[in-house]
Amino acid sequence: MTNSAPSDKPRLRDWGICPGVLPAGPLNAITDVGGVRVGQVTLIEGDEVRTGVTAILPHGGNLYRDKVPAGLEIGNGYGKMMGVSQILELGEIETPILLTNTNCVQRAADAILTWTFDYPGNEDVISVNAVVGETNDSWVNDIRRRAVTPEHGLEAIAKASVGAVAEGSVGAGTGTSAFGWKGGIGTSSRLLPEELGGFSVGALVQSNYGGVLQVMGAPVGKELDNYYLRQFADDGSARGSIMMVVATDAPLSDRNLHRLARRSMAGLARTGSSMGNHSGDYAIAFSTAEGVRRTAERRDRSGPVEELPNGLMDPLFQAAIEATEEAIYNSLFRATTIIGYRGRTLGELPLDEVKRILIQYGVAAG
Repeated sequence: MTNSAPSDKPRLRDWGICPGVLPAGPLNAITDVGGVRVGQVTLIEGDEVRTGVTAILPHGGNLYRDKVPAGLEIGNGYGKMMGVSQILELGEIETPILLTNTNCVQRAADAILTWTFDYPGNEDVISVNAVVGETNDSWVNDIRRRAVTPEHGLEAIAKASVGAVAEGSVGAGTGTSAFGWKGGIGTSSRLLPEELGGFSVGALVQSNYGGVLQVMGAPVGKELDNYYLRQFADDGSARGSIMMVVATDAPLSDRNLHRLARRSMAGLARTGSSMGNHSGDYAIAFSTAEGVRRTAERRDRSGPVEELPNGLMDPLFQAAIEATEEAIYNSLFRATTIIGYRGRTLGELPLDEVKRILIQYGVAAG
């Protein structure tokens, strides 16, 4: 077992390619949203285990007592995500968000229960809505073994911190694939100018899906001869899933957070996703703004909640689209080749070839 380690491979932005028009935050990560924490545990054991856990904490306090408003969007619902109905019904999150593999959702949820029950001040808590997302990493991971334990989930939560986020073949992205290459964990952020509120938006993804890869419009998958429907037959390469987590410090209602989560699907589409029948495409968005948290103190206040009105949402929508798109590219660019279960291999994206294609199509400078 290893903890997540930073990849020495370039991010898309290292090539001078910056999706969209808005500037990134200083880390170009979801942790550019103040208070958001990320922790990861990577499991590589023998020739069979290639999986892990990624934890996202909206803030560093008692999440059960200091809930954050949230929204959720489902692109295609072939997934096993836990906690969906309560987010849709109540519009809030009361736990860390854990990402892992399909068959370990329940074990990650057990970690969340233990963490919540053990948190000082929660001695009377008897019901917890654990939020766990997943993708299927069974190509290189013996997923039936269910190697992720509640202890691994607790370790990921305990390691969650502000600062840079490891990307690629780490945490919940250790065994994932995207567009026929190694996928993984990726992150990005955007900052709005002061005249538009000065808010920050960050995205973190666990990429594990198929389609026809394009980078900034350049047909990378076609040029590399590796894409869905390459021979006009359904070879199953549109299958797979993605978890997208969007954070913002803008004071948003759960309704507008649902709308923000929906925009992640536009960022996903820009990369060439097919959102196939056997794909679980989920986006969660939450706000860290203290004024909109669901706390006892909030309920005791008089007067209206200062939530951003609908008419000011457009720049945030743009930020979510751009951050999600770039986070997906980073998950691919930073991933490294994984050899695992039954000797199967997930090869990393050939970046030298990708750069040649991007130069050819005028996306990158020659």
